[in-house]
Amino acid sequence: MVAPGELALSVAECQRTAVGLFTGRATGPATGPATGPATGPATGPATGPAPVRRRRSPYDGSPSPAGVPVPRVTKAVIPAAGLGTRFLPATKAQPKEMLPVVDKPAIQYVVEEAVRSGIDDILIITGRGKRSLEDHFDRNVELESFLAQKGKSEDLAEVRSLAEMAEIHFVRQGEPLGLGHAVSVARKHVGDSSFVVMLGDDIMDESSTVLTDMIAVHDEHGDAVIAVSEVESSEISSYGSIDPEFLGPNLLRVLGIVEKPDPAVAPSNLAVMGRYVFSPAIFDALAETKPGVGGEIQLTDAIARLVETESVFGWRFEHGRYDIGNKLDYLRATVELAIERDDLGPEFRAFLVELVAKRLT
Repeated sequence: MVAPGELALSVAECQRTAVGLFTGRATGPATGPATGPATGPATGPATGPAPVRRRRSPYDGSPSPAGVPVPRVTKAVIPAAGLGTRFLPATKAQPKEMLPVVDKPAIQYVVEEAVRSGIDDILIITGRGKRSLEDHFDRNVELESFLAQKGKSEDLAEVRSLAEMAEIHFVRQGEPLGLGHAVSVARKHVGDSSFVVMLGDDIMDESSTVLTDMIAVHDEHGDAVIAVSEVESSEISSYGSIDPEFLGPNLLRVLGIVEKPDPAVAPSNLAVMGRYVFSPAIFDALAETKPGVGGEIQLTDAIARLVETESVFGWRFEHGRYDIGNKLDYLRATVELAIERDDLGPEFRAFLVELVAKRLT
């Protein structure tokens, strides 16, 4: 932690130092930001499930203890029990995870990302008033019959596919006691397996490989991996902030982590984003975690406990994330994902060009 009034090291400074130590070469001034795993926006819609792209990470750590292989990660936990107060009044009568982004609810993008990453067992943590999440991923015989009678075969196939993407289970978080508590509810379902946690209102561009890269790091070592991204220092108080030790351009070791710090004392401007890979060890850490910021059981505080006893890694990325709970990000996601679509993109881009010429110039 830095003392009040001191400036935390920038990500670029930490990165140059780490790369120099790692390679044995002087690096000199950075010529630009390090590139994350995302390669940019997709050029069009996927015609089917995107292939899983497992890449060897630049991880330089030791192998699993005693050479024991780490089981393949096949389970995901998606906390979706929050009240969505940032998007009122739209979320008064519908879950924020069901807000449409173009023509799909936000939660569907998250599930599709999980499936692309090799996940086939998904547990969604819901709360009171979230029944529509279950209905969305269930069969609707009446609708299917109507579409079949009307000869709408493409729509019928798409509707049916929602219930066939993966094994999707639901459990309620009885009280809104925080993200850490929501994850702890999954303990019986997860058992002794490693698993990913994906926030239900954080969606990623289809071109992003953040989750598959994180799983690759976990597969190689077996420890927790969290997604992090650089934010403005003034914004760090809205996120968990980490104290990083860079091992490469994207991979880092987490030396410390704190929930929603004051910018003056934040260890860095690397913020924890809504993707995590955990071993079952996180459940013991959660069981020992007391209520923290906001009187809630914070997942960040449980990760801080893990840091004290085992390695925790971070995977840094730059592009492709949308926070659907944020109104401006929601609008950005709708526009950017729409212009990538083959069926909507050309006409919508032309409309935006005309709009800018008429209204914004």
